[in-house]
Amino acid sequence: MLIAGFPAGAWGTNCYLVAPAAGEECVIIDPGHQAAPGVEEAIARHRLKPVAVVLTHGHIDHVASVVPVCGAHDVPAWIHPEDRYMLSDPEKALGRAIGAPLMGELTVGEPADLRELTDGASLELAGLDLSVAHAPGHTKGSVTFRMPESADVPSVFFSGDLLFAGSIGRTDLPGGSHPEILRSLARVCLPLDDSTVVLSGHGAQTTIGQERATNPYLRQVAAGQGAPSAPRRGM
Repeated sequence: MLIAGFPAGAWGTNCYLVAPAAGEECVIIDPGHQAAPGVEEAIARHRLKPVAVVLTHGHIDHVASVVPVCGAHDVPAWIHPEDRYMLSDPEKALGRAIGAPLMGELTVGEPADLRELTDGASLELAGLDLSVAHAPGHTKGSVTFRMPESADVPSVFFSGDLLFAGSIGRTDLPGGSHPEILRSLARVCLPLDDSTVVLSGHGAQTTIGQERATNPYLRQVAAGQGAPSAPRRGM
């Protein structure tokens, strides 16, 4: 298994390229702000052939490069329908204008081939099996992707902005809901094995076991208690 990840752009959003091995087809997860050069560098270094882009949610820091990346490689993108509008209207998703200098760098809109994700779907792309879980709270259309355990690697969980190392995603932007993100944590994260590797939208790699033991939000959800207000993290 090959997972090449890097933080991109003004918000340091993690973009991932995932393939069975070097020299094979790959899936690109969350090509955000200024991610296109890093994507092309990883493709060249590992001799990859992109077949799809999948998006954990629609915030501009996760999708800003989806149009140029999909266009350069003639591949489809996948997003949950409740976040689809953000591709064409990113300012509405933030409840404010991003600002002319930043917007001048972005290609706003939908890629030529855009497909919709559904809860419980299984995407078979590039020889990979990605299980989709709808996980609202950060946005209404937030999703996660999980790859099952194999002989050489543990299960890998791409959590987007649902779960971070030591924290969770912000819920103060339009479409966010603190009670809803807690329900998503309980439904999507708690059933996972402790060995599951968590690759989130921002910050360092962690595991479900580490977060179950130390993350105050996941600990309190596991105990059936309320959790403190979510921090301002991510877009």
